[in-house]
Amino acid sequence: MTCGDEIVRYYQNYINGRFTDGGAGRIDVVNPANGNIIAEHALADARDVDKAVAAARHLHESRQLSGLRPVERGRMVQAMGRYLLAEKDKLAALLTLEQGKPLWESHIEIEGAARYFEYYGNQAETVEGRSIPLGDDYLDFTLHEPYGVSAQIIPWNYPVEMTARSLSAALATGNACVIKSPELTPLTNYIFAGAAEAAGLPDGAVNILCGLGHEAGAALAGHPGINQIVFTGSVATGIAIASAAAQNIVPAVLELGGKSAAIVHEDADLDAFENDLRWGIFFNAGQVCSAMSRVIVHASRKEEMLERAAKVATSLKVDEGSNLPEFGPNMGAMVSIAQRDRAETMIAKATQEGAEIITGGHRPNRDGAFLAPTVISCEADNSIAREEVFGPVLSVISFDDDDDAIAKANATEYGLVAGVFTRDLDRATMAASRLRAGQVFVNEWYAGGVETPFGGYGKSGYGREKGREALWNYVQTKNIAIRRRS
Repeated sequence: MTCGDEIVRYYQNYINGRFTDGGAGRIDVVNPANGNIIAEHALADARDVDKAVAAARHLHESRQLSGLRPVERGRMVQAMGRYLLAEKDKLAALLTLEQGKPLWESHIEIEGAARYFEYYGNQAETVEGRSIPLGDDYLDFTLHEPYGVSAQIIPWNYPVEMTARSLSAALATGNACVIKSPELTPLTNYIFAGAAEAAGLPDGAVNILCGLGHEAGAALAGHPGINQIVFTGSVATGIAIASAAAQNIVPAVLELGGKSAAIVHEDADLDAFENDLRWGIFFNAGQVCSAMSRVIVHASRKEEMLERAAKVATSLKVDEGSNLPEFGPNMGAMVSIAQRDRAETMIAKATQEGAEIITGGHRPNRDGAFLAPTVISCEADNSIAREEVFGPVLSVISFDDDDDAIAKANATEYGLVAGVFTRDLDRATMAASRLRAGQVFVNEWYAGGVETPFGGYGKSGYGREKGREALWNYVQTKNIAIRRRS
């Protein structure tokens, strides 16, 4: 990143309107495409978490944010989105360096982040209570009040967009926020400090810490001063966070990934489906919680599907994200060597269980955290078809009839999203009602948008983000009953 002609080599935490060092020292942030150190970031400890929570609690109790007219808060939230867009070019370059995705994908992420601020800024003044008729002797009504301090633990795959998703809704409803940024990709979170200041938010409304999960993350999740927590990440960490929050009776919203399946019927348009494959499993190198990691295709078209999937995979140019500024058939690095190695190990295990690698399955002959786009033919009970890889690895499985397709799609502990591809509307709607997933796409993967609720069944977590449903994560209902005196 550059600030004018100066290269920024050290990033700090942001507490109560000020940038500050961390009690746990510093952490190196590495470019996964080449292994070079981009910068250092201040590393927070439990005492830094205490300071950030105290700043947020003071702000909440002062009512400087929650006491505003909602339209005023909404305008501030919208202004944060405009700030992101104004800084997009510089921010996208930094995001590509720390996360590995192509530069054009980074631009899409920042535009998506700005959209959350636009959407929830517009929603701020729509959070209304209601009157409840109790006869002439009473006046009864409800209010929706902010929880107070919202703790938000952010994943490394979309550090800008996922922060925006929870931060925008929380601020729009009057909460003060403490963000724990991911230690692998913390640099771009600096933008939210600048956005908060530019928008006129009071000190303490936005606090940003980079810290290790077992230290700062655990301290934040179990902190007695928080009132609500949002987490996106692994099932194991989600269980730990929910357990810590439960000790203080703090509500949690958990988005814990998935093993999402697209059911492709014999009448599906496979020409169009190639585009769904491109976006569904190879966007962001497959490091997407709602990735199309399984294709369950009618047995009569499996061979054709394998050929088409292999064609899509082999058409992708794999390179450093900074070398990929333009939209096109390309893919960047995975986020780290460890993440790439984990995917390779899972592929090797799948082949030992009988899976066939159609293409990919190996690292390219180059340095960096790269994995060749991979297509695997396997059975539904293979480990690669049941466990989340979080990489550019597609499993292709055949089915015989509708019941078989649904059974195979639901044969996982997850339930985040699913898809159905068919020209038969009755078949599609019946499948949508039977699929165990929080969101079902019909004839387009990633249909929907910021306006549509998102969240999972089973071990994909609970609570909903995006859409108006997300607003209720950040408010609690108060009933006021007044006895009239005659």
